[in-house]
Amino acid sequence: MNATTLLAIAAGCAALAVAVGVTAVGMPATQRERMLRILADFGENRITDTRPAKPSLYGRARPTLVWFFQRTGDIITPPAMKARLARQLDYAGNPPNWPVDRVVQARMFAVLFFGFVGWLIVPANPAFAALIGIAIGLVLPEVLVRNMGEKRQQQLARSLPDVLDALVIGVEAGLGLDAALAQVGQMLSGPMPDEVRRLLQEMKLGVARTEALRALAARTTSRDLKRLVTALVQAGELGISVAGILREHAADQRTRRRQRAEEKAQKVAIKLLFPVLFCLFPVIFVVVLGPAILNIMENF
Repeated sequence: MNATTLLAIAAGCAALAVAVGVTAVGMPATQRERMLRILADFGENRITDTRPAKPSLYGRARPTLVWFFQRTGDIITPPAMKARLARQLDYAGNPPNWPVDRVVQARMFAVLFFGFVGWLIVPANPAFAALIGIAIGLVLPEVLVRNMGEKRQQQLARSLPDVLDALVIGVEAGLGLDAALAQVGQMLSGPMPDEVRRLLQEMKLGVARTEALRALAARTTSRDLKRLVTALVQAGELGISVAGILREHAADQRTRRRQRAEEKAQKVAIKLLFPVLFCLFPVIFVVVLGPAILNIMENF
């Protein structure tokens, strides 16, 4: 048999295998297969094990671990530090998964973890390394919470002009201040609308508007927002219309945002100086002066 005959036989076998595969895939299932599939689905959806699941080892030990970290965390966290953590969490928007107690527990866990890691990785002087790790564990949770609060306050300051514009539109359309705040909390998203929703929720729970606004000012470090809250409180106490106040603050915030953008644009040249000086200039010197230096070395 020559090569052409062998190729023809191989091609025919391959075509036959493809045809058999397509037929097997496309052939409808038999009645028995359909019944078995239905029974399997019925068993998965209807037959459930009503016996309670046996708790895992971590599930049984978790309450004890939480109690241990909470009690030891209370020992190493004085009341003044707890108050400072609570204030920083207010600045961070009070994350629901991280109350003060959990931060205290995380502080104790970080102390044990970093102390053990320091003792483990520095066998030459494990005691000193463990002390360094303990210091890092004491400071790290507070630094992370403070960083989260600063980032959120920056986002809040950036979103304040948009919120003020929306409030001006709502008040000038005939809405009251509370209704305009409700529209802002419903239509917008971000840190500032979240604070507006919290303000409205406190007012629904019976807190006076003045007290709710002062609580809002206490939860922020933005001077612009503090000035706005002070103006709204004075307007409510003196009976002044808030439309003009909101309009003036909105115009002032737009101007301030433009000035901040111009300030950042002016800083770009200074920020680019050192990367250009240390990264770009050496490459340019090598490309420009390299051939000349090689020629001089060959001549001398």
